[in-house]
Amino acid sequence: MIEKIKRDWFSNIRGDILAGIVVALALIPEAIAFSIIAGVDPMVGLYASFCIAVIISFTGGRPGMISAATGAMALLMVPLVKEYGLNYLLAATILTGVIQILFGVFKIAKFMKFIPNAVMIGFVNALAILIFMAQVPHFLGISNMTYVFVAVTLVIVYVVPRFIKSIPAPLIAIILLTSVALYTNIDLRTVGDLGSISSSLPVFLIPDVPFTLETLAIIFPYSLSLAIVGLLESLLTSSIVDDMTGTESNKNKEARGQGIANTITGFFGGMAGCAMIGQSVINVKSGGRGRLSTLVAGLFLMFLIIVLGNLVVQIPMPVLAGIMIMVSIGTFDWSSFSYIVKAPKSDATVMLATVIIVVMTNDLSKGVIAGVILSAIFFVAKISKIQVTKQLKGDNILFQVKGQLFFASVESFVNAFDLDRKDENIIIDFSNAHVWDESAVGAVDKVILKFRERNNTVTIQGLNASSKKMIDKLAMHHI
Repeated sequence: MIEKIKRDWFSNIRGDILAGIVVALALIPEAIAFSIIAGVDPMVGLYASFCIAVIISFTGGRPGMISAATGAMALLMVPLVKEYGLNYLLAATILTGVIQILFGVFKIAKFMKFIPNAVMIGFVNALAILIFMAQVPHFLGISNMTYVFVAVTLVIVYVVPRFIKSIPAPLIAIILLTSVALYTNIDLRTVGDLGSISSSLPVFLIPDVPFTLETLAIIFPYSLSLAIVGLLESLLTSSIVDDMTGTESNKNKEARGQGIANTITGFFGGMAGCAMIGQSVINVKSGGRGRLSTLVAGLFLMFLIIVLGNLVVQIPMPVLAGIMIMVSIGTFDWSSFSYIVKAPKSDATVMLATVIIVVMTNDLSKGVIAGVILSAIFFVAKISKIQVTKQLKGDNILFQVKGQLFFASVESFVNAFDLDRKDENIIIDFSNAHVWDESAVGAVDKVILKFRERNNTVTIQGLNASSKKMIDKLAMHHI
């Protein structure tokens, strides 16, 4: 236990503190932007990011992962805020947390194994594209100096690490270029242009909503959507950080941790959030590995708002946009181009469909769900091919069945038999086949009945124990 605490919290103190500082700076414009998307005051997103990051550093199942207010969650909140206002959003946030805790208790993470690799690749690439697209309004068509600052930021974050490894390059870029902008008085868009920041700590409050079934009916659909999207994004991001760091994480603990963080956040005036792939990548690339990096990110974010608020609002947006472009480039799986060529066409199609749907809808859950469904359809199509071969064996006619017999293959199975035969001894051999469902039993039933109607003797052989049990239980006629 003590060893685990040391490993999670104190094995990388310097790297975690510096990475946490970088992440805190990168969280501010995102939190403000997501608040604006959701239609609430910028402080709602900032309080959420502070609370969630601090709480998840203790309760989460993936050390070094950053959770805060996110765009995917903010988009789901828009209709609720528009129609019912902030208090209903806070109530929905608390309920979202409760649902996520229940998901964690019932070990929802085991369903992660049903997400194919092609969908994971598509999810990562779609996120990279969305991260890049979110930066475009911050630098495109504004001014020539904006382009210069973005370009210089990218040069710093890619070149400086070759010479200076002790301080994260994004932190150097933010401090250096903010100083240059302030000293030269160059006209650039800043963090302050996104929204105003008030220097105050969040306070405990109970959402001002009627405690009735009507309120529950209003917020429950939103809370359920937020809970599912939040966990989907968090668990997929957790898997990505696992791969980046070569370490394992506790997905069910992560689900419970996200729930605890959202429940508490709702009582402190924050909106629901989840893991952020962009900030998590910044953290890992800046040297963050332990829980300390997430805690520092949350605490330093609040320090920036309360103590250095006047400085923070002067950070040029092109610098932060440049850092996020670096994140999008690092997040994108560039081997996907060869994957499209080398992988089976069905996998490549699933990956591309996931990317296209996420980018078009701006909704990660829609893309992932569509990808999983498409994978399932391709899988069913692949295994629904069933072979029935016929041969004479003495006085008997032997039909050998090979493949998986279930709802998608029953038509091919029935059509493979010559059902017009009369007065024959027929053997149907299932040694290389498996009977999966009621549709399959119905098909076997149908074939036997048709043969027997024409005075044929039918014998079934080679059924494995599972298939025999299924047929004995569901067959309408004696087999």
